[in-house]
Amino acid sequence: MLKKVAIITNGGDCPGLNAVIRAIVKTAETNGVECYGYIEGYKGLYENNYIRLESSGRASGLLHRGGTIIGASNSTNLFNLKVEENGQTVYKDVSDICVENVKKAGFDCIFTLGGDGTQKSARDFSTKGLKIIGVPKTIDNDVAHCEMTFGYNTAVSVAAEAVDRLHSTAESHHRVMVLEVMGRYAGWIALESAIAGGADVALIPEIPYDINSVVDKINRRRQAGKDFSIVVVSEGAKSKDGDMVVKKTLDDGKGLDNIRLGGIGEQLAEEIESRTGMVSRNTVLGYVQRGGTPTAYDRVLSSKYGYKAMELALEGNFNVLVTLKDGKLGSVSLEDVVGNNKEIGARSGGTETTNIKRIKMDDDLIKVARNLGICLGD
Repeated sequence: MLKKVAIITNGGDCPGLNAVIRAIVKTAETNGVECYGYIEGYKGLYENNYIRLESSGRASGLLHRGGTIIGASNSTNLFNLKVEENGQTVYKDVSDICVENVKKAGFDCIFTLGGDGTQKSARDFSTKGLKIIGVPKTIDNDVAHCEMTFGYNTAVSVAAEAVDRLHSTAESHHRVMVLEVMGRYAGWIALESAIAGGADVALIPEIPYDINSVVDKINRRRQAGKDFSIVVVSEGAKSKDGDMVVKKTLDDGKGLDNIRLGGIGEQLAEEIESRTGMVSRNTVLGYVQRGGTPTAYDRVLSSKYGYKAMELALEGNFNVLVTLKDGKLGSVSLEDVVGNNKEIGARSGGTETTNIKRIKMDDDLIKVARNLGICLGD
């Protein structure tokens, strides 16, 4: 009999997180289950720091709010935690402490709201006896076995609006405007916002680009009387002769994606200007994409995910990820989400063993972009 459950929101903040929390809490209360929230993601799990969540209290008025009321952490790997001991930095596996914390608190299930890295740790905890249900959260839309993650629609909407606004400046000043968007190792945001905003070039991590192809597209537009162009580039895009542009390399330890991407937009704008002679400017959309009010679509999707997560818990269906496939809610084993990345505490992110969802070349989005005349850099 399910009596007490707890929610963890981990990784970067994301539109819709609070809506999921609200849906879990309300569904729990409908079925006589107490709901709690760990503070600051997996960090709260280690520190045993949690609060009661009630629809008449802390979990009230959440549907439209961005961020997460219980905080999040994207630099905490509890299987290899970076700590200071005797003035020195050491790394410790504190996962067993966390398991004991959950047992002592009496939680029958832990809901992990997060993306690839969060669900990797969730799978690792499930092997230690915790009952876990994952909910796919990331604006990058790269969680395996899930056709749409909550937060993604909001991010694409924000990016598409930015493309609309950049059109005005580009056309007025006869410039090339480059927009760098998020997405890490997957190009979903870049490609969909380029299509939605009518961009001329979309560069994504899945297709290493040839700068000559980009320049040719811009020059052909100029010859046709279009003396401006819009280029959308994913932060993880790279040229066929280069690599991803890394803004900073962190030292948060094994099991985390320590690479902070950023800078490809500025590099691309400079190269386009030198090769075409056209004034080129770069805009980095950054955290604007994942902050603020979720779209109506994301509010509904988040509510559906939260309800389904609680339903799975009530059914005793644990150690799974809530999924959306062909428009229907379902679930898949966390083992399937992790894929070949089986080692406990191993790094998530853009590795060969990571099972993140990237754009395939036979995806309809690729076909649509090409037939609309969008240059993909190849």
